Amino acid sequence: MYVPDDPPDACPACGDGYESVSRHAGGFVVNLLDNDRYSRVCFQPVESDEGDAALDCYHHVHAEATKTDEEPTDTHEEPVETHGEPTAERDDP
Repeated sequence: MYVPDDPPDACPACGDGYESVSRHAGGFVVNLLDNDRYSRVCFQPVESDEGDAALDCYHHVHAEATKTDEEPTDTHEEPVETHGEPTAERDDP
């Protein structure tokens, strides 16, 4: 596991403190369902030392992840009932 030499003081994805950071350029799995140590992992896209796409993973312990001064930034919107009428045209196929 690669650890950046100059990690930031705060997580660039959420602004909270974090316990550790790791960089991954290949596939990986994150399971927080049964994790007693970490309650959240934030992902920040970066470029590896070789110039390839990679992700820096910021590991938040429970105390760090529950600290918040703002409302959650969930952008998921519930579907609106349109009774079969189109709501907007889409460009994707």
